[in-house]
Amino acid sequence: MPERHRRPLRVCLLSYRSNPHCGGQGVYIRHLSKALTNLGHQVDVISGPPLPILDKRVRIIYLPGLDLYNPENLFRTPSLRELRDPINLLEWTGVSTMGFPEPMTFGIRAFQFLRNRLDRYDIIHDNQSLSYGVWALKNRIPAIVTIHHPITVDRDVAVRSVRSWWKKLKHRRWYSFIGMQIRVARKFSRIITVSERTRADISREFSIPDHRFRVIPNGIDTDVFHPVPEIRRDPRRIIVTNSADMPLKGLYYLLQAIADIAGKTPDLKLIVVGTPKRNGGVVKLIRRLGIGDHIRFTGRITDAAFVIEYAKAGMAVVPSVYEGFGLPAGEAMACGVPVISTTGGALPEVVGDAGILVPPADPDALGLAIQRLMDNPDHAWELGMKGRKRVQENFTWQEAAVKTAIAYQEVIDDYR
Repeated sequence: MPERHRRPLRVCLLSYRSNPHCGGQGVYIRHLSKALTNLGHQVDVISGPPLPILDKRVRIIYLPGLDLYNPENLFRTPSLRELRDPINLLEWTGVSTMGFPEPMTFGIRAFQFLRNRLDRYDIIHDNQSLSYGVWALKNRIPAIVTIHHPITVDRDVAVRSVRSWWKKLKHRRWYSFIGMQIRVARKFSRIITVSERTRADISREFSIPDHRFRVIPNGIDTDVFHPVPEIRRDPRRIIVTNSADMPLKGLYYLLQAIADIAGKTPDLKLIVVGTPKRNGGVVKLIRRLGIGDHIRFTGRITDAAFVIEYAKAGMAVVPSVYEGFGLPAGEAMACGVPVISTTGGALPEVVGDAGILVPPADPDALGLAIQRLMDNPDHAWELGMKGRKRVQENFTWQEAAVKTAIAYQEVIDDYR
């Protein structure tokens, strides 16, 4: 690596929502900031709620908002004192009209906080808020952005998943922030994304030239996610991660596959790591299919408990319609669990030949793959070993941090 890329940098990472237990953005911030620090860089993380879990060497700066999506106080009514702040008023108005204003309001707060502190940093790295405030900062300091996947895909899948015009309108309103994100993304000279598929899709959906992208795959923490050989696997125990009742995640299709298999496999078990929405679409489908006895939701669990669940499982299924990368597939592979995955988005780039790939949104294909692994334990064991090796050789946070630091220096050179 050229000497200029070894120079310690002062990095400011922006993350508007950094949940450490749900979704991939909090995971990305935690591991990238730690790996950059290991390389000798100084990293501060500026985050809105919920806050990430960070290495003790990484400083966190909290930018509080109204936090109206907090499940413990969902859609609360702010006080009049809170609403005297124009940014809070903007956030509350957006939520009250079925929108998702957090990326925009976080960016405004970040601009206000940083505009007189920019001499503390060499570069700002925005984690997919793509807000107007970040655009304003970009004009004053070198800045780069990570886009994990084109959010237009989420919107289109959500709109297609419902029939009524009112629900379609609600989905379009929720995703109305996309226009801002597209406009802001086009202003960056360098964009980090996590797979070749997302590079191509973002380039097409956002009309951004290919040469602006730097593909830097996520890492998998193999110190946390690892096999536990003393625990015996149950070939009829299936694990799936479902952090939200989102059509994009494809749990509906897996439940249909389970219903087809359960009749001839009475001891079949599906462990869903996550919590379903109360009386939401997933709960209603389980009830309609009559498979409640075969399904168990874990709720929120620690990484250690997650590893134990992986160790007990005979296979992991990733039924997503689209993934920009696919951390659940990589984490299962790191634990030596044989993986069945769809070909949605970048999942084939993660799984490679170390798992079974099936078309997305196809319950029959999922069911056949599940039955194949249950009937062939030797093949399942072989896939588990191949998956672990593939992760160790291809997906490390150290390599991701090295490539990210090189991208930082390119942006700094461009700015100069």
